[in-house]
Amino acid sequence: MTAQDCLQILREVKDAAFATMDENGYPQVRIIDVMLVEDGTIYFCTARGKDFYQQLARTGRAAVTALNKDYQMVRLSGKVKRLTDQKKWIDRIFEENPSMKEVYPQDSRYILEPFCFEEGQVEFFDLGKSPIYRENFTLGDVKKEQKGYEITDGCIGCGTCMEGCPQRCIEEGTPFSIRQENCLHCGLCAENCPVQAIRKRGR
Repeated sequence: MTAQDCLQILREVKDAAFATMDENGYPQVRIIDVMLVEDGTIYFCTARGKDFYQQLARTGRAAVTALNKDYQMVRLSGKVKRLTDQKKWIDRIFEENPSMKEVYPQDSRYILEPFCFEEGQVEFFDLGKSPIYRENFTLGDVKKEQKGYEITDGCIGCGTCMEGCPQRCIEEGTPFSIRQENCLHCGLCAENCPVQAIRKRGR
């Protein structure tokens, strides 16, 4: 699995949930088509009159997520940019997505503005496997986020975390360790640890 594979899943699902923040700081989400995947990013568009466009232009940030028929989820969040040479990109998008010609016939298509993700965090989460499988990637020049939980040197080896883990992804050791690729990030181990030796990663 690579970041490009994750982006391709978004393209194959196509109708994905895109989230932004409005001017009051409230989250907003809607279904938007992933129009193109190339050059290590995804491309999409929206009309200048829509709230979605205004939110993208104001914050320069968005998040997108989709789930395919195999219960594989991809989530991408980060910085977006509006593309220059608007007509060229919109024509290209319409060539790759001919059904758009019925929604925006003839020159009405040019009310649309093309965007792409400039950089961001990508997460792949496979619920179709047992145990679950997850992997993280980045787009552009950003540092990979550390998510989930880790067991510190304060571990006393009691095994409480291992016994309660729903995915059985905790292994014995000094200290015990968590297989990050199989972790749900549910936090049950941290709640149950009698000596508070488990903490969120990246903190």
